[in-house]
Amino acid sequence: MAPLSPMMQQYMDIKEQHKDEILFFRLGDFYEMFFDDAIKVSKELELTLTGRDCGQEERAPMCGVPYHSCEAYIQRLLKKGYNVAVCEQMSEPTKGPNLVEREVIRIYTPGTLLEGGMLEEGKNNYLCAVATGKNRCGVCFADVSTGECLVTELRGRDVRQKLVDQLGKFSPSEILLCQNSLQLKYHLEAVKEAIGCRAVKLVGDQFGREENEARILAQFDAIALSDLQLEDREECVLALSILLHYLDHTQQKGVSRIRELDFYRCEQYMNLDINTRRNLELTETMRRGEKKGSLLWVLDRTHTAMGKRLIRSYLEQPLQNIVHIEKRLDAVEELVDQPSARADIAEHLSHIADVERLMSRIVYGSASPKEVKALSFTAQQLPPVRDLLAERHSSALVECHLQISELPEIKELVDRAIEDDPPVTLKDGRVIKRGYNAEVDELRDLIENSKDILMQMEARLKEETGIRNLKIGFNKVFGYFIEVSKSQTELVPDGFIRKQTLVNCERYITQELKELENRILGANDSIIALERTLYDGVCKEIAARIEEVETTAKALARLDVFCSFAEVSARNGYCRPQMTGGSRIQIKDGRHPVVEQLQKDVPFVPNDTLLDGRENLVAIITGPNMAGKSTYMRQVALITLMAQVGCFVPASAAEIGVVDAVFTRVGASDDLSAGKSTFMVEMSEVAYILDNATKQSLLILDEIGRGTSTFDGMSIARAVIEYIADPKKLGAKTLFATHYHELTEVENALPNVKNYNIAVKKRGDDITFLRRIIPGGADESYGIEVAKLAGVTGAVVERAKEILASLEAQAPQAAAPAAPREEAVPDLFSSAVESALVQKVRKIDPNAYTPIEALNFLYELVKIARE
Repeated sequence: MAPLSPMMQQYMDIKEQHKDEILFFRLGDFYEMFFDDAIKVSKELELTLTGRDCGQEERAPMCGVPYHSCEAYIQRLLKKGYNVAVCEQMSEPTKGPNLVEREVIRIYTPGTLLEGGMLEEGKNNYLCAVATGKNRCGVCFADVSTGECLVTELRGRDVRQKLVDQLGKFSPSEILLCQNSLQLKYHLEAVKEAIGCRAVKLVGDQFGREENEARILAQFDAIALSDLQLEDREECVLALSILLHYLDHTQQKGVSRIRELDFYRCEQYMNLDINTRRNLELTETMRRGEKKGSLLWVLDRTHTAMGKRLIRSYLEQPLQNIVHIEKRLDAVEELVDQPSARADIAEHLSHIADVERLMSRIVYGSASPKEVKALSFTAQQLPPVRDLLAERHSSALVECHLQISELPEIKELVDRAIEDDPPVTLKDGRVIKRGYNAEVDELRDLIENSKDILMQMEARLKEETGIRNLKIGFNKVFGYFIEVSKSQTELVPDGFIRKQTLVNCERYITQELKELENRILGANDSIIALERTLYDGVCKEIAARIEEVETTAKALARLDVFCSFAEVSARNGYCRPQMTGGSRIQIKDGRHPVVEQLQKDVPFVPNDTLLDGRENLVAIITGPNMAGKSTYMRQVALITLMAQVGCFVPASAAEIGVVDAVFTRVGASDDLSAGKSTFMVEMSEVAYILDNATKQSLLILDEIGRGTSTFDGMSIARAVIEYIADPKKLGAKTLFATHYHELTEVENALPNVKNYNIAVKKRGDDITFLRRIIPGGADESYGIEVAKLAGVTGAVVERAKEILASLEAQAPQAAAPAAPREEAVPDLFSSAVESALVQKVRKIDPNAYTPIEALNFLYELVKIARE
């Protein structure tokens, strides 16, 4: 077989080092792919497959993409599961046999992206590394686009589920597993789709502990692992080392952007397992995975990309420390009370660039001139923001004021060095502003004034030689020349060198003209090269101030989130929750924050909630489907979560005892790939909740036991309620929705269980859901009526009534209920009741009430009477 051509051999040598990646090989204005890569990419991206001579008999398959628009193609390949290695030309092409030097400058993977066009603005892009030991797991997350790096240690027999919950919290786009975590690969494959992870990759444990430790200490400029809280945490050390090595391999320029390590403990934040995050729809809806319809959609009124990422992080990690929660609430309250200042701050924030990601591109040398200029525009907004914060009093806003720098040195440097309206790329020229560098100014003058310079030289030569018809001209073959007519050649000085003889004239060059020609013709290339050098210098000066910029960016993000919480709270009539360390959750006129915004045409019916560790520990909620049980239970969980995030809540008043976790068991589905039925999935989730919940947890349980036979399901449901309600076993605050009306009897057996139901108004075969939660159990299921509401054909509904009547006739008669206990009936006309009831009734206008409003008012009167 004939040898490959030199260039193709160069390609094969580089490809040998990157067998697992698609190799983008730079040839002029294109990135080309050859052989198997070309065949593969042409199919995946629907590109034309061509060929190229490679020195052998058959041409090499080839396809390519333009270098200036390669990001879109790379992103498509990443989504299809490929990684891409970009091989760049490192020297200029020259005439002759010498090959252009080429080397891989970057490997694109899902978890290592920097480019703004490939990233979602309001969401972090995490790379994750996992290392496991016996009942222990080290987990590391890093976002190279912002410089964030976090690590934690998980322990216990259920370490795998804890890992899945952490992955659900951060939703990494790429996971690295060390070889000792091989058994986790198949476990994680099952949750890849749920967490949106696009890659799970095994990496070798090629480094010893000493090498891992040295790499980490050097990266974070630490003396010992104890400085980073990593002593005696071998799995964390291994995971972090693997992640740093992988970033160094893919970025090729090191990982200098990762400067600080945050070791966090899971106990700092409310425990939200992956099912709870999905069921509560914190950041996206369950059905379509969209932001609209999620809690984030309601609360996110941020104006910066940094704020959008932080508010998402806040929702994913509600706090448990009351001091930190109150600190956030103080800031939100002050901004709620100062609408004018809040609006002014928001206006300035709307003009601030994504400084975190911009600094990453500056550090790695990939920032465009326009992006660097955006730093100056951002800096213009900082003095007025600081002035507005100077008048604030809450500690969180005072901290923001102190931590936001006006970045005067960076602004002065960028304004002095970079053109006011720079081009997108350096190759377009005119990046460096006039006055910053004398050589650039001289070259630019030469380009702009070359015609005048040549005319001045021509006039001077005419004067010096006495040749009146002397001309300076130019053509592409000879370049610049001096033209003299034949009649005056005797006047040509000795310094003129004959270049060309024509019929009527002679053409000459001089050393001075040759040097000027070289300067003019080479000025464009020279100025672009010089501007690149100067621009790199500017970026290095900015990168040297990264700590100042990072601190400012984080403070701006927090301020943005506080303003967002305040804006939403003021606009939607939220109240500040009273946070306590007790077990009591009491909500007055609570509303579901999302449903309230979605149903604009119908007013949301608010409801009260009382849960504590004593008489009101478990609330059993009965009522028909579609009546609002799930909405009510979710709103209690969301209000609790919003309070611990540090936001006001949708209620007229709320007392929230901090909970350590929210667990939900809502809905049911088969997991056929794992061989699990609906009931098996349900029971697995219930088992996990009972094993992991504590007295400080909040449980939302919907229809436990419905996946099996009626008696089995009812028995399991009752056993679960009894276990939860027993303070010696669990004793967790619980909302328990069920269709098993028999479970309402538990209220009589257990002192800390209370019955509630959804009020329904029935007229003949028609029912109306009043959405009110009232004490007591439901007396009917209304299943047939709900079927009718849902549009089930009339024939089926009528036949269902006949079957129901037959079944009820055949059922054994229930024992007669015990005679009700005689209670004193209050005199409605007594003075005590008159003040509470009669006065309230006297104030109403019956003509102004709709039927539903009238019925709701009636329930209020009943509530007052009972109290």
